[in-house]
Amino acid sequence: MNTARVQNQKLNRKILHIDMDAFFASVEQRDQPSLRNKPVIVGGSPNSRGVVAACSYEARRFGISSAMSSKRAYQLCPHAVFIPPRIEIYREVSNQIMAIFRHYTDLVEPVSFDEAYLDVTWNYLGETSATIVADKVKKEIFANTQLSCSAGVSYNKFIAKVASSYSKPDGLTVVSPTQAQVFLDGIAVRKFFGVGKVTQARLNQMGVQTGLDLRKLTIDQLSDAFADKGKLLYALARGIDPRVVEPNRVIKSVGKEKTFAHDLEKEQDIQLVFEDLTIGLQERLLEKELLTKVIVLKVKFEDFCQVTKQVSTPKPLQLAEDILPYVKSLWTQIGNSGKKVRLLGVSGHALIKKAYLCEQLSMF
Repeated sequence: MNTARVQNQKLNRKILHIDMDAFFASVEQRDQPSLRNKPVIVGGSPNSRGVVAACSYEARRFGISSAMSSKRAYQLCPHAVFIPPRIEIYREVSNQIMAIFRHYTDLVEPVSFDEAYLDVTWNYLGETSATIVADKVKKEIFANTQLSCSAGVSYNKFIAKVASSYSKPDGLTVVSPTQAQVFLDGIAVRKFFGVGKVTQARLNQMGVQTGLDLRKLTIDQLSDAFADKGKLLYALARGIDPRVVEPNRVIKSVGKEKTFAHDLEKEQDIQLVFEDLTIGLQERLLEKELLTKVIVLKVKFEDFCQVTKQVSTPKPLQLAEDILPYVKSLWTQIGNSGKKVRLLGVSGHALIKKAYLCEQLSMF
């Protein structure tokens, strides 16, 4: 196979990354006009131990960001409006937006409620310009939802994603193959895929602050420091990302967890939460038509010590009444340490599509 030809085909791909602007908060501002132009925080109450799920751009000017504690957000902006999340409403709007994407291409890979990749190399408009397609997508989303989004356009997923955050809100950033290296050289290393706080700190110690600094390191230097992730960073610094847009991306796990306003101490309270969490897991499995063969229990204690236990089940499960005994058994294995419980989570892994299972069973 001609390697240059394959690489050229990859450079000719046209990938969009669409990211809704402050999605949860924008939906609240849309539905409640009195909240427009005000700092809005979607998440837990500042009087609880909740966290910020999303915040409006007006709130971000005060240094507030998602995953920050609501208490800290209140300290930064006491006049902010705190609103509990309305997940079902956000899901409805998200479904509406994903349907709009499919007006343009079948190759849509949702990443979360508020973002997705689209491969528009071929599209229903017959449009050769991915920039024009992105502009039409943005306008159709706004016309149907009154919400703005930002779009990144490039030849691979990594660059398209970075580009979508380049000029928020309501931005449209295009990075062509000829512009890619200059673009990547200029961005902060924390924006590279796979670079979290720990990796960023290590890179900073190595003198790496930007994409250009990263590109100056050899593959051996990066591999020695970060193993396989080092090889990934070496490729990304050169604009190489072979991942394709996967419209039917495999879901690896589903679950539900809960952080408590007050640490749990009584066994009966913990057991009630297990019932609630398994019902939540059941709802997600039913919604996605999945069954699970591995049950995972996550426990975080008052001292922030976290323990996870898992068990494989003899047959795939979907209903809470079948899952709950395994959860209780895992809790028994963890044992009562005498510490209060701060968080509990139950999730299902090794997922199987119900339709696939029925097909296999019908063979017998």
